[in-house]
Amino acid sequence: MATTAVLKAWEACDLTDTVFVLVCTVFCWPIIPAVGLAYSGYSHRRNGMASFMPSLLVISVCSIQWFIIGYSLAYGDGSGVVGDFKYAFHRGVLSDPVGTIPAILFSEFQLVFEATVCAIAVGGACERGRALPLIPFIFLWSSFIYCPLAHMVWSETGFLANLGVLDFAGGTPVHICSGATASALSIYLSYPVFRSRKSDKRTPSHLALHRPGNSMSQLIALVIIWNAWLAFDAGTTLSLNFKSVMALCVTNLCASAAALTWACMAYFETGKWSLDSTFMGAISGLVMITPSAGFIDMPTAFFLGIGSAVVCRQALRIKFTKFAARWRWVDNGDTFAIHCVGGILATISTGLFARKEVAAYDGATVIDGGVFFDGNVKQVGIQLLEAMIGFTWSFVGSYIIFALIDCVPGLEVLAKDDDIVSGMDVAEMEESFHEYHEGDYHPFKNGSILLE
Repeated sequence: MATTAVLKAWEACDLTDTVFVLVCTVFCWPIIPAVGLAYSGYSHRRNGMASFMPSLLVISVCSIQWFIIGYSLAYGDGSGVVGDFKYAFHRGVLSDPVGTIPAILFSEFQLVFEATVCAIAVGGACERGRALPLIPFIFLWSSFIYCPLAHMVWSETGFLANLGVLDFAGGTPVHICSGATASALSIYLSYPVFRSRKSDKRTPSHLALHRPGNSMSQLIALVIIWNAWLAFDAGTTLSLNFKSVMALCVTNLCASAAALTWACMAYFETGKWSLDSTFMGAISGLVMITPSAGFIDMPTAFFLGIGSAVVCRQALRIKFTKFAARWRWVDNGDTFAIHCVGGILATISTGLFARKEVAAYDGATVIDGGVFFDGNVKQVGIQLLEAMIGFTWSFVGSYIIFALIDCVPGLEVLAKDDDIVSGMDVAEMEESFHEYHEGDYHPFKNGSILLE
């Protein structure tokens, strides 16, 4: 593309909107390593760095994948399910306006979305999986799971988008997708089918429940993630307008309501304030607001935050049950309870509470609204369909990709027994196990959950 053509297309972009999205992109990027930092805080202290490393792999692999085919698969014309190779290797993705910003900036902003989702998803392998197999997994997962799902929901030719689904910033492509993927990885590591099962050095094990290993890592991660999520939702408008301001404000309010609700519930159970419970509450609120940030008002955001804390906190109890222990259920990063359950709840709630007048705050968006404020009952059905497709696509596809990688010699996905046990001494594991089943051990006693 000639320099003159590039500069002419650049002149057609709005500089204010470009600077706005550029700043949002910069503020959003740290969320990727922050997710790894959060997993590091969750993990046993001896596994902290190993749990952080995948987030760095995600940054590198996703950036390359997005450059080669990811952007084209997600936002190329293609079909209703996946894009074509029109923009492979970012051919022609320069200064031509997407809305009012240059295409290359739009691509970079969307790359941060993909990498964030992937960083959350690979948390399913925390403390039990190997890092090396995650490199091909990240590339394949991004290409066959995330990009088609993003295309379905956000592309102009996506079939869910054309059905009228309301998903402002990623209830399904972000949260349901990441939660379902993490669950698929976790289940496979408990019941490997191929080389990991046949190896005499690898025995699937159920991790002994333990408290977060590093509260400071959780604190730093929370500050970064909360800040970045404000930029995510505000920047999703792709232009600086009142809707951007509104999206930021409802995001902060929903996260605040959820954080305080969860923290207070934990306090009334344990008599102690907890960083972990506040962290989990804030994340549940951010999950809840993601698909609806551009469609709801402030009072609705407040009550959605409270609801997300109550529901996700109850979902978190699953992993502390004897049933979960018996079936070797491992949700070490709480991705199923927070992102999967929370994402499904958020997607459905968007169909219930979306308001057409709020959506129009950018002066361009026209929707039919949701059930309660605009009487659009069919919207709930559309949202349910999106959630079902998103969960099935992500869970089944991720499981298949992970299993196929496990077939390759040298890419066994389950860590060796010594690597897994090193996260907690055998004596510690046995003590924790017995305390748990005798009812004396309360996971996150100074945190978010008590066994009853």
